[in-house]
Amino acid sequence: MTLIKIPTLDKDSLGQKITVSGWVENIRDHGGVIFIDLREGNEILQVVVEPQNKDIFEIAESIRNEFVITVSGEVKERPKGTVNEKMITGEIELNSSELSILSKSKPMPFQLDEYVKVGEETRLKYRYLDLRRSEMQETIKTRSKVSNEIRQFLISNDFIDIETPMMTKATPEGARDFVIPSRVNQGSFYALPQSPQLFKQLLMISGFGKYFQIVRCFRDEDTRKDRQPEFTQVDIESSFTSTEEVMTLGENLIKEIFKKALKIDLKDFPVMSYSESIERFGSDKPDLRNPLELIDVKDIFTESEFKVFSDPAKNRKSRLVALKISNSLSRSQIDDYTKFVGNYGAKGLAYIKVNDENDLKEGLQSPILKFLSEKEIASLSEKLNFSAGDTVFFGAGHKKIVNESMGALREKLGEDLHLIDKDKWAPLWIKDFPVFDEAEDGSLTPSHHPFTRTSGNLETLEKNPAMAIADAYDLVLNGYEIGGGSMRIHNSEEQRKVLSILGISKEEADEKFGFFLEALDYGCPPHGGIAFGLDRLVMLICNKNSIRDVIAFPKTQSAYCLMTDAPSNISDDELKELAIKSTLKPKD
Repeated sequence: MTLIKIPTLDKDSLGQKITVSGWVENIRDHGGVIFIDLREGNEILQVVVEPQNKDIFEIAESIRNEFVITVSGEVKERPKGTVNEKMITGEIELNSSELSILSKSKPMPFQLDEYVKVGEETRLKYRYLDLRRSEMQETIKTRSKVSNEIRQFLISNDFIDIETPMMTKATPEGARDFVIPSRVNQGSFYALPQSPQLFKQLLMISGFGKYFQIVRCFRDEDTRKDRQPEFTQVDIESSFTSTEEVMTLGENLIKEIFKKALKIDLKDFPVMSYSESIERFGSDKPDLRNPLELIDVKDIFTESEFKVFSDPAKNRKSRLVALKISNSLSRSQIDDYTKFVGNYGAKGLAYIKVNDENDLKEGLQSPILKFLSEKEIASLSEKLNFSAGDTVFFGAGHKKIVNESMGALREKLGEDLHLIDKDKWAPLWIKDFPVFDEAEDGSLTPSHHPFTRTSGNLETLEKNPAMAIADAYDLVLNGYEIGGGSMRIHNSEEQRKVLSILGISKEEADEKFGFFLEALDYGCPPHGGIAFGLDRLVMLICNKNSIRDVIAFPKTQSAYCLMTDAPSNISDDELKELAIKSTLKPKD
């Protein structure tokens, strides 16, 4: 008999004599007739074992869930009243004539059906079992489909798939490197790439004008629900291009993916400047499905006697904003939100509850009202358009803290108050980022990475680097950054200037980037690109809450693999061979 894959069977298979193999999803004894739900992938075929065939009936009686079996027989139509229209194989069943057990299974640590709640730690420890669930099967298949669509789209646009090294030189790109000791060159180390950034720029210098790669990247940093120490990036770079061309390419790619994967036609993506995004939402990756916005109220309090508001109102490096919701919250809820913003460095959360907008003396409720003048309260009411039932929160302090805390509060309120339309897609381009992020102490770090071209000239970059604007762009979807890119620096003078502003001396620059700086002096074309986070993109498409749910074998939030117990200790002999000595005691 012909070996057939269960997912290929349907009503057209009636009368065929076939052999199938798979896992036992369920087994039922109905009045002496045994029914086996046999699963392959995420499709199930009902197998019937009649008592007349004593040999196979005896075998069937010993079978348990998740045994791997092979069955031969004839495909027949299910009796009336037993058809399952939700299944491709729901109109047929296999009347068995031969049956054998290929592999037995111990009792499962958890059931695989969708109705059983299983903790994530258990799922990750037994990930090979978790991946058998139909939900995970569909998710991993969707990921494969998305990857294939990306590859086809880019190849059809004349991009060349080129692999870059996984073992390379440690270069500062904003996160910590994973390092690999070399046995051959003792005392020296490779680094796993945070991204193929320098190699793809070198490929532009090499004359490969259109490059792409679906590549693993590595960052030794704290993990979150949308981050992993190793992740997959869709890396794209081209020469003699422009910001508009790269953004158009990236937008068309995402539209194509959504059309093929979800049958959704996304409209043209709006564009917003970084400064506008921060001003309105406190974030450079706002979820536009959330209607809440931050409103600047500095102008009302520049002369206020309430120093909590007047000090930031007068300070260029500070913000004073209001966030109004049309909900009356309890004191315990307000206390919870106060604790929440404290996680982002906020020292408190001032608020006003509006009970009667027509009575600004008795109709408002807040501990801060006694510190505010009648004029200030009236101005707030006019600017924020007070209505009965409103609650207004205030963020005051250094820009970074206010943006992060109030931006996060906006997101949390949107979720808690069910303000977000979960069926909607809200893509958004963010442009005109600062080249550098400025800390409270005045120190500068790259907003994206130190290879991003400045929109202005070198003189502007040198005289006032904190105000320099990058020729960079991010693509945001439903509050997640799914892609980011820029035009790149293509001459060594500007590149050295940026490294110098970041406090990297000429000697250190030559040591860490010498090969790249030299390459820039051999005829480097203007070039730029973009990289998409495949894990985040698939997470959104599959409507999951964590990228761990769209990665076959992910790590925990502590960057640990529960299934393999990695990372693990290595022996003293192995350390000696690598000329490494550990100062820590091995873990038990």
